[in-house]
Amino acid sequence: MKSSFSGWGSGLLGVLIFSGSLPATRVAVAGFDPFFLTSARAVLAAILALLLLMLFQVNRPSRADLTSVVIVALGVVIGFPLLTALALQHITAAHSIVFIGLLPLMTAVFGGLRGGERPAPLFWVFSILGSAAVVGFALMQNSDASLMGDMFMVAAIIACGLGYAEGAVLSRRLGGWQVISWALVLSLPWMIGCAILMRPDTFAGLSAPVWISLGYVSIFSMLVGFVFWYRGLALGGTAGVGQLQLLQPFFGLILAGVLLAEPIAPSMIGVTVFVVFCVAGAKRFA
Repeated sequence: MKSSFSGWGSGLLGVLIFSGSLPATRVAVAGFDPFFLTSARAVLAAILALLLLMLFQVNRPSRADLTSVVIVALGVVIGFPLLTALALQHITAAHSIVFIGLLPLMTAVFGGLRGGERPAPLFWVFSILGSAAVVGFALMQNSDASLMGDMFMVAAIIACGLGYAEGAVLSRRLGGWQVISWALVLSLPWMIGCAILMRPDTFAGLSAPVWISLGYVSIFSMLVGFVFWYRGLALGGTAGVGQLQLLQPFFGLILAGVLLAEPIAPSMIGVTVFVVFCVAGAKRFA
């Protein structure tokens, strides 16, 4: 029970950290190309991760674990950021929230396939209800649509759900921060090449908020958030704790309202209350 409670607390902290990614990214893209931002944040996070691995003299993953590390890297370090960047060439960021609402369900599915978890039937009821509420809310806020963009987002959600579930299983053996650190280091050569290729002509004139936002998405969104997230998934269960992601769009909108002075619709508050109810139900039957 204590382990489960600690896992849900750690998972919630991870979601809160991830929720700051959207406002920070919106500030950062004012100065950086989205493709450069995606690769640069991975490079900066990987350098920090490499220093941590060297400082604590962490042993390399075994050959048996290497495949899982590759899956994590392809899913959350390369796949999800790249596919969402491609999708956002065709759809708006608001429309992408429709698919982010499906991420908890996809994580639960891969938690069963890769982690062998078997939640109770009522868990799936609450999970589907929560996902439907988030998707319905997003659809009411935005009617933008593009088949190509939607296909990229579906692929992104599949990649991310797999990366989350695989990382949760691996975290039970290696530890949460070690998993994301090795995944980042493994991706470093490709991300360096992409960053060099997509680098801007000049860095002059960039404002302090742009640099601070780059730092946030690099250190917190790409590394620190995953430390708590993978720990939460490992201790509390991938399927159950994964439902906390249903709250991420709403946390992000709240932060956008506070930091970017964007309006917060009353409907958002009502849907958030319902989603909290669904998360509590999913926790009960996970």
